Amino acid sequence: MNKCFLTGNLTRNPESTTTQSGIAMCKFSIAVQRRFKNPDGDYDVDFINVVAWRKTAEFCEKYLKKGSRVSVAGELNTSTYQGQDGNKRTNFYINADEVEIQSIKNEETPQEDDINEKPSVVTKPATKRETTPVDEELPF
Repeated sequence: MNKCFLTGNLTRNPESTTTQSGIAMCKFSIAVQRRFKNPDGDYDVDFINVVAWRKTAEFCEKYLKKGSRVSVAGELNTSTYQGQDGNKRTNFYINADEVEIQSIKNEETPQEDDINEKPSVVTKPATKRETTPVDEELPF
């Protein structure tokens, strides 16, 4: 299973684009503080790239700004490329399934109507299990 859960602050404003086939994509990175202090007594910080797609990307573009605190759930992915020095490099990023706003660092906050229209957590729709009452006696 490949599932990551991270909480951190955006290091820059999200960058939004659309693919040639019209699919919305949004890229941003978050600074995630580690749980324990290093030998110098400071907390180390990891900078994680995030890619969101479709409705999640549109939501991120609309509400996230540099400094916003978010929780991200998604899949860890890698891509390889050749650097300018000719060496092969590997890039790690989170392909976001869900993005939840923890706090927004700007004056424009989502209104209740906006949140109802596009919730702060964008997920795949859950299926509801339906049960029907049984009128007959159970055999055990």
